[in-house]
Amino acid sequence: MGASLLRLHFHDCFVNGCDGSILLDDTSSFIGEKRAAPNFRSVRGFEVVDNIKSAVERVCPGVVSCADILAITARDSVNILGGPTWGVKLGRRDSRTASQAAANSSIPPPTSSLSALISSFSAAGLSAKDMVALSGSHTIGQARCTSFRARIYNETNNLDASFGAQRRSNCPRATGSGDNNLAPLDTQSPTTFNNDYYKNLINRKGLLHSDQQLFNGGSADSTVRQYGSNPSQFSADFAAAMIKMGDNKPLTGSSGEIRKNCRRPN
Repeated sequence: MGASLLRLHFHDCFVNGCDGSILLDDTSSFIGEKRAAPNFRSVRGFEVVDNIKSAVERVCPGVVSCADILAITARDSVNILGGPTWGVKLGRRDSRTASQAAANSSIPPPTSSLSALISSFSAAGLSAKDMVALSGSHTIGQARCTSFRARIYNETNNLDASFGAQRRSNCPRATGSGDNNLAPLDTQSPTTFNNDYYKNLINRKGLLHSDQQLFNGGSADSTVRQYGSNPSQFSADFAAAMIKMGDNKPLTGSSGEIRKNCRRPN
């Protein structure tokens, strides 16, 4: 579940800040983020968060927010899978509402261009270099055929031929056929957090269009090369960028609440 738990933290922080809003179920007063296009049928790990929250509530009720749980589980998931660790800032509070519209507009889709990625991350307080480092999250996890179909059939100019053939064997061209078939975002070491993602990009083996945009003759190429050849630099920059992302518009003080159940407001 490591990649999925890491992704929950990203998709939380990009939508109105790191406030646990992605965990809220729909209510009579708002439509939440779970059914937004970037999340529907693809974000998961909610039951894991429920279990963590229940265990924490038994020990110290009303103290640890769901937003902080997401930040900590993201860090621990990366570290357990071989990646760096970092000091997670704590004290975020949870939102009482969520916005499907904000999720649809704030989370960059896999069709994003380099300039769109830079813009999306900038809106979350992150630099272009932070964006390249945080994209290294795709060294773990999987993507559905719907997310990379257009790339493997239409982008032969920056797609390794054998890699493309391998991916097409499990992702038919026709929409509706094999839509939910999965492929690893990092074909070399899909369950280990390392810098292979960048080596794949240099070899034109980025799975998503948005991945390969980071190494396609543009302004991010040099950073990709740096991370591909210097794993310790990638680890350090990734950790720093994760702390920075976790600083995005947290609710503190009297704002928000400490939810008892991460799925609904108190």
